[in-house]
Amino acid sequence: MRRGGFNRAARAGAGVGGPQGRDPWSGGVPVPLRGPGFGTYAPEEVGWLLKDLSHLDLEPRGAVEEAEFFSWLPAEYQPDAAYRELFETVLRVGSARFALAVAVLTELVLAERGADSVLVSIARGGTPVGILMRRWAASARGHVLPHYAVSLVRGPGVDTGALDYLARHHDPADVVFVDGWTGKGAITEELSTSLARYRAAGGAAFNDDLAVLADPGSCVRTYGTRDDFLLPSACLNSTATGLISRTVYSPSLTPPDGFHGAKFHRELARDDASHRLLDTVSGAFSAIADQVPPAVAALQNSDRTPTWSGRESAVRLCAQYGITDTNFVKPGVGETTRVLLRRPTWRVLVREPNASEHRHVRLLAQARGVPVEVVPGLAYACVGLLKVAA
Repeated sequence: MRRGGFNRAARAGAGVGGPQGRDPWSGGVPVPLRGPGFGTYAPEEVGWLLKDLSHLDLEPRGAVEEAEFFSWLPAEYQPDAAYRELFETVLRVGSARFALAVAVLTELVLAERGADSVLVSIARGGTPVGILMRRWAASARGHVLPHYAVSLVRGPGVDTGALDYLARHHDPADVVFVDGWTGKGAITEELSTSLARYRAAGGAAFNDDLAVLADPGSCVRTYGTRDDFLLPSACLNSTATGLISRTVYSPSLTPPDGFHGAKFHRELARDDASHRLLDTVSGAFSAIADQVPPAVAALQNSDRTPTWSGRESAVRLCAQYGITDTNFVKPGVGETTRVLLRRPTWRVLVREPNASEHRHVRLLAQARGVPVEVVPGLAYACVGLLKVAA
């Protein structure tokens, strides 16, 4: 039996609901969470296919094993004043570059997947990208695209409850999964594997062609750029992503037919930069509009076949530094930023000692006492190495 059937009659109203309740079209499956009840994004900009776990204490008191990481939440590390000032500078200086990548990615998706595309971002890092893609599609093309955010974790994969919901409310062929950036391609592979598993179990057939803003690891064919540079949405944890935590998968917390969970960090409202990020980047759309057609044409006429260079680089670094698991190698500016914000980091490798792309990484590493090592010829601007348990 297929797990979910697309209901075109329900589509017109899908994804417009309020707080999580029961969906009249889907036999009891929970409906999306939306702001301001969950997160600080406007309700029309994203529907979170998640369970609200804000009332639970999920932050561990001690060390957490790697295998258990996605059942817990790390404390929301808040950078100091110097780093916050740098975020503002990077956002201001890099907004046009960010906007161009958003526009190019959106145009590729519209050209190859059509104006009926349904954007489904990987929570939480992909969510600002999905919102900005939705804004570009509306402002440049007049297309109002549905947008959801779903959980994807290593092992369980993409949330099957969320897939059930999407299959009931949209044509699965229209669904486009969106993320911020690639490193070694772990999310790309996890998405493909879990979607294949879902289909084999009787679920709908979703397209596993992940669309990302930046693909420095060369892991996907649909991207806005392959440059390795800082995306502001990678900087400030929940305060750049609608005050939503990393997602949690735990069978004890979420029912089999429900959604994975996350917290809404209301206590951080004074520090929320989510709307400033979105408005600054979308405010640059008009300035980069003339650059979009030639950039899109250049990509369409190029060979976009993934080379998986990110994974190859990680394997080489494992051999060089005596690391037995590539999961402890986090390549690229975005991944290095994230691990410094939320994981015990052993050291940071940089290709050039004073490159502007990773100035914020060096500051954050200094603040947390993490050594920075210059490695000429590194495949990425920088790489973060996690601490390996003794």
